[in-house]
Amino acid sequence: YTPEYETKDTDILAAFRVTPQPGVPPEEAGAAVAAESSTGTWTTVWTDGLTSLDRYKGRCYHIEPVPGEENQYIAYVAYPLDLFEEGSVTNMFTSIVGNVFGFKALRALRLEDLRIPPAYTKTFQGPPHGIQVERDKLNKYGRPLLGCTIKPKLGLSAKNYGRAVYECLRGGLDFTKDDENVNSQPFMRWRDRFLF
Repeated sequence: YTPEYETKDTDILAAFRVTPQPGVPPEEAGAAVAAESSTGTWTTVWTDGLTSLDRYKGRCYHIEPVPGEENQYIAYVAYPLDLFEEGSVTNMFTSIVGNVFGFKALRALRLEDLRIPPAYTKTFQGPPHGIQVERDKLNKYGRPLLGCTIKPKLGLSAKNYGRAVYECLRGGLDFTKDDENVNSQPFMRWRDRFLF
């Protein structure tokens, strides 16, 4: 816990709602979240001396109780920008929340807020074009574009997936999208889905 730390304009700032296990001080819980989601590990290893852990570690710089909630706190954590791959939302979220939710010092943990500095958002290339190009492609103007995700997300054959897409579009939707879990599994290869 480093309450003296002054955040930098380039830090990614996270606010976690933490519920420590009985007997664990909130400052220790916040520091554990910061460590586990950056350079910390469960033990000291010889390779710790080969890098500047201080340069790369997340820092819990403020803790405050959640009003009206017993034993719940907001832990504010700052992460140095160098911890993250440029332009990778996946890397950022995996680093910040991918390994901390099963942490034994905590009874409960939830990411409440995340502040991403312009220095990091500028590394994202963004979509190749904007909404106007999408509207032009669909020839749809003056109303929201409507779409859905095909369900069930896994298990449909390529033919049945194509049938579901067809029915959605025939019913008036403008587009459908694959669920995050849908890639090119053996039961529904991407190319087969594309053909249907």
